Amino acid sequence: MGSSRWGWIVPDGLWEIARPLLPPSRVRPQGGGTQNSPDEAVFAAIVYVLTSGCAWRHLPPCFGISKSTAHRRFLIWSRAGVWGWLHRAVLDELAARGLLDLSRIILDTAHVRAKKGANTQVRAPWTGVDPVPSCMSCPTAPDCLSWSLSQVATSTTARA
Repeated sequence: MGSSRWGWIVPDGLWEIARPLLPPSRVRPQGGGTQNSPDEAVFAAIVYVLTSGCAWRHLPPCFGISKSTAHRRFLIWSRAGVWGWLHRAVLDELAARGLLDLSRIILDTAHVRAKKGANTQVRAPWTGVDPVPSCMSCPTAPDCLSWSLSQVATSTTARA
């Protein structure tokens, strides 16, 4: 895929690893319906969203699929475990080529269970920065935009 249409977003060899891991599309028993979008374009769109950090609603039209199709297929593939299998397959491929270096490993704490009864009231350390002075004590308070906005906010909330 790297040298094909989606080579600018999907690295060489990634599509070839991912293709056999994708679940087959379901066929409607009554027939009809619209034809599924190509898996290759959907995969490229998902990789684009995940690597760029953009929202699904901002998916560029160059992929030729709708944002709802890309998101729906992402959910289907996630529930099927495709991303975990793809991660493992990429690691296996790197290990087979001798490119996997396990001398430094990072553990994501989101995958480590927290002990029950842990102290949840942890106070942030003092940074040593002086607090920002309030505009209420500023001699030019009526001319200050922050002061006037705070007065509008307090006068509207006071009435409610």
